[in-house]
Amino acid sequence: MIALILGSLFEKSAIMAEYKHQEIEKKWQKFWKENKTFSAKVDHSKPKFYALDMFPYPSGAGLHVGHPLGYIATDIVSRFKRLNGFNVLHPMGFDAFGLPAEQYAIQTGQHPAVTTEKNITRYKEQLENIGFSYDWDKEVRTSDPSFYKWTQWIFKQLYNSWYNNTSDKAEKIDLLVEAFEKNGNSEINAACDEDTPSFTADEWKGFDEKKKEEILLKYRLTYIAETTVNWCPALGTVLSNDEVKDGFSERGGHPVERKKMPQWSMRITAYAERLLNDLDTVDWPEPIKEMQRNWIGKSLGAEVSFQVENTANTIKVFTTRIDTIYGVTFMVVAPESEMVEWLTTPDQKEAVDAYVTKAKNRSERERMSDVKTVSGMFTGSYAINPFNEEKIPVYIADYVLAGYGTGAVMAVPSGDQRDFDFAKHFDLNIRPIIEGTDVSEQADPTKEGIMMNSEILDGLSPADATLKAIEFVEEKGIGSAKVNYKIRDAIFGRQRYWGEPFPVYFENGIPRLLEDDKLPLELPSVDKFLPTEDGEPPLGRAENWSTDVGHPYEMTTMPGWAGSSWYFFRYMDAGNDKEFASEEALKYWQDVDLYLGGSEHATGHLLYSRFWTKFLYDLGHVGVKEYAKKLINQGMIQGRSSIVSRINGTNKFVSKNLAKDYEVNKLHVDVSLVENDILDIEKFKQWRPDLADAEFILEDGQFVCEAEVEKMSKRLHNVVNPDDIVEKYGADTLRMYEMFLGPLEQFKPWNTHGIDGVSKFLRKFWNLFHASEEFKISDDKASADELKVLHKAINKISEDVDNLSLNTSVSHFMITVNELITLKCNKREILEPLTIILSPFAPHVCEEIWTKLGHTESISYAQYPEFKSEYVVEASHEYPISINGKMRTKMSFALDMPAADIEKQVLASEVVQKWTEGKTPKKVIIVPKRIVNIVV
Repeated sequence: MIALILGSLFEKSAIMAEYKHQEIEKKWQKFWKENKTFSAKVDHSKPKFYALDMFPYPSGAGLHVGHPLGYIATDIVSRFKRLNGFNVLHPMGFDAFGLPAEQYAIQTGQHPAVTTEKNITRYKEQLENIGFSYDWDKEVRTSDPSFYKWTQWIFKQLYNSWYNNTSDKAEKIDLLVEAFEKNGNSEINAACDEDTPSFTADEWKGFDEKKKEEILLKYRLTYIAETTVNWCPALGTVLSNDEVKDGFSERGGHPVERKKMPQWSMRITAYAERLLNDLDTVDWPEPIKEMQRNWIGKSLGAEVSFQVENTANTIKVFTTRIDTIYGVTFMVVAPESEMVEWLTTPDQKEAVDAYVTKAKNRSERERMSDVKTVSGMFTGSYAINPFNEEKIPVYIADYVLAGYGTGAVMAVPSGDQRDFDFAKHFDLNIRPIIEGTDVSEQADPTKEGIMMNSEILDGLSPADATLKAIEFVEEKGIGSAKVNYKIRDAIFGRQRYWGEPFPVYFENGIPRLLEDDKLPLELPSVDKFLPTEDGEPPLGRAENWSTDVGHPYEMTTMPGWAGSSWYFFRYMDAGNDKEFASEEALKYWQDVDLYLGGSEHATGHLLYSRFWTKFLYDLGHVGVKEYAKKLINQGMIQGRSSIVSRINGTNKFVSKNLAKDYEVNKLHVDVSLVENDILDIEKFKQWRPDLADAEFILEDGQFVCEAEVEKMSKRLHNVVNPDDIVEKYGADTLRMYEMFLGPLEQFKPWNTHGIDGVSKFLRKFWNLFHASEEFKISDDKASADELKVLHKAINKISEDVDNLSLNTSVSHFMITVNELITLKCNKREILEPLTIILSPFAPHVCEEIWTKLGHTESISYAQYPEFKSEYVVEASHEYPISINGKMRTKMSFALDMPAADIEKQVLASEVVQKWTEGKTPKKVIIVPKRIVNIVV
């Protein structure tokens, strides 16, 4: 498709006026910067539009050509919206706290702030080279104390709040304390820890301060508690579930173990239902919504207590299938559950302890996804099924998680495959409980049929059996109906240096908050960026890391998602040092109209940011429940690797189509040494010392490389630097070519084969305005054909930008220019509006043309031309003329021409007379606006 469009566009050669892209692009980038062309201020006379890209982490590698894909798309939309009269906020910033800078600091001793500043400077240079219409005055950096002052402030609001289930929103903790003083907590319906004790008002008043604070921590929306975490010894920090893959850290591939540590957490579980329901109110990709629904994991069921034989203890389970309770033949408890200690009998202790040690080093994600491995250990204890008094063995197994439900399950092997596999492995009973099911080879999880082997539930459908079973446990006082969520409270602390300090100090072990006037609490200097010798986080190395009176500060730092959970509000009023954003700015800009970023953030940033937004809404700090109306996940531009074949045991390389005759090994070569798959041999020899004396077997005098589409990475030497493309072809060419590669949301390979065509297209556009080197434009009236070409483009581009079909926009621009060249059009009436509609895609060349057309203001604030449908209404139709069913020619006729006149002209045609050989047709069939068929 690309080749066809480019080929048709450049069949006609023409002498082109020289377009000096380097000179022109630098000129306009300087102009935009000096004149603050894209500065966004509150302007109630205009509708607002807020376009945002997920801000990047500034890595040392800088940008490659894949990174700007989404940035270019939002920039096109932003420029388009400005042309349509919108007041556009289009900012950029940097997610500047991160583990890579800290790891580099550990290796080199260079402070992460120095590394980060250097990387940001490089990123900004690259972004500015591409001509983005950012309001750089609103730049934010999460590592800047003026920014994280407000991250700390939001943390304080969370700490001083609780979630009232009755009002279904967060409220100030003072209101909870007032309720405790009046009535204790008997009437409080709150999101809180499961082990929260009951107490009266008198008991509350009798508690000492430490006891009161311990109780309040069980209600606060951010709290410190003993938690099972993913601990990575090599990185010296706790990782979130989405940072762990198959038992190893996503960054660096280091082993991760599960262990208990005191940790700061966020009570995101309080918002589970709202996070779930409000997905229906936003225009986000369905796969993202589904990932969040699954992560939240709402399930309806019942909680039931099983008495442990010969003890006063019970095992409480949550089940969505209480109708299957007569099929329970064993129970399973999570290895990290606190119940394991008292369930384990002395004779099983050694075996259980060994299993627990092994299981704790597997991540929750790995344990859930690994359905093939069956393992477990008998605790030595038995529980009693409250429905039939049957004694059932209690095991521990790593397919049960402590964090989901109660950390224990009633196992029904006839209805659950993992339970079935476990029962088969340990030779446990498998009892069918639904008529007609065959559970000899596998479990049958059906919810249809009639219950059997189920005593009081026999003869009922599963749905009716569920209701009766819940009624039974509620009557006996051993359970109740319950809604459960898979989502867990989010770990919020990290044992590392390069992150936001907590605005917290400890007084007699009680956490206290710094006053607002003490914010920001800035990162201190440390001698090393490693944990201390006794295992404390790196902040433990700081001198006097305490308040003026000696109370120690919290030594962990906030996670990477802290700043990204609210940064979109800061852009609205980035320079404000009195509040995170003014009421006026928040009310005007409200929310993000278009948000672009990767789908890999589905259950991380994209979930946590929704949580913080809802919290800020509850307290009246923002006016929206969701911060992004529309989300687009751009696809990835993949690398196109170049690969050479080296004959085994030699330093001789053989060209692609000759390699089959040799035993070879493959070597990835830097793509900068290859053009159109042809290797630059001299540059290749200079690339690495070991290649200096390389020999080559050529085909047709050239060395042809193999090509493979892979992820763009330095390891594969297939990274293409956008600076190189901008230098050679220009930023406008890069912008249009990235859009031209394919639909925004799809993955596509980077291929420079077509980029020269896009560059030529822009020079063709430039040439429309020039005769040789002279700028020449006509004020003659446009013809109907010229107006038709223009207005088809106006309509097409407008529709495409609204639908983010930006690849087809580029194609249509090419067709439009081709048609105007054919019409020899150089008329202002046509070319001036064409320049406006092209300007979001190729802003530099359009700014230059706009100035040459006599305008003194930036084209950025021109008015998008109005589409007039009357110019594209077809006045005639081209009919295929068939003779005895075979098309022989085409003829155009006015749409209102009578059929008799069409027939007369067709039969008079020389071509028709030739094929009818002078014979009188038996019949002439005319289908209006379709075809003419002559039967001879």
